[in-house]
Amino acid sequence: MKALIVIDYTVDFVVGKLPVGEPGVAIEDRICELTRRFAERGDWVVMAVDLHEEGDELHPETRLFPPHNIRGTAGRDLYGKLGEWHAAHGDQAYWMDKTRYSAFCGTDLELKLRERDVREVHLIGVCTDICVLHTAVDAYNKGFGIVVHADAVASFNPQGHEWALGHFENALGAEVVRDDR
Repeated sequence: MKALIVIDYTVDFVVGKLPVGEPGVAIEDRICELTRRFAERGDWVVMAVDLHEEGDELHPETRLFPPHNIRGTAGRDLYGKLGEWHAAHGDQAYWMDKTRYSAFCGTDLELKLRERDVREVHLIGVCTDICVLHTAVDAYNKGFGIVVHADAVASFNPQGHEWALGHFENALGAEVVRDDR
């Protein structure tokens, strides 16, 4: 079995408090297409969504980024058409809160993947060079095969985005799919 991990494709990360902006908006249709395809095939779909608490001065990201994806705010909602898909088909996806860059850090993701005998994870979402990257590194260290869909990841840092795509292939042995339509 394969798993699709949709990383942080939320209002705050696409157009809100810490926006990727146009590159994030531009991948919306592809994010939705891949999510639908994986769900329809019966693969496991995970919505790995960043979660922060209002006023948490101890979280390490507090020093690096403005407040974002705060519990109970619309900024944590899945962005656009993905939010619509999830509202209609939420039972086809596992919602997982995460409080660090990697979807594996402090979560039950590895356990859930192993329960389902998942050996290959497909990664999409934002930001290519932060949360997608850290999730990929952890997946590599845990022995999962990794596929990153280059047309379904984005960053607010174009150089970081390109560097991360190369790093996935050259340092993690990931397959970077440039366009598999």
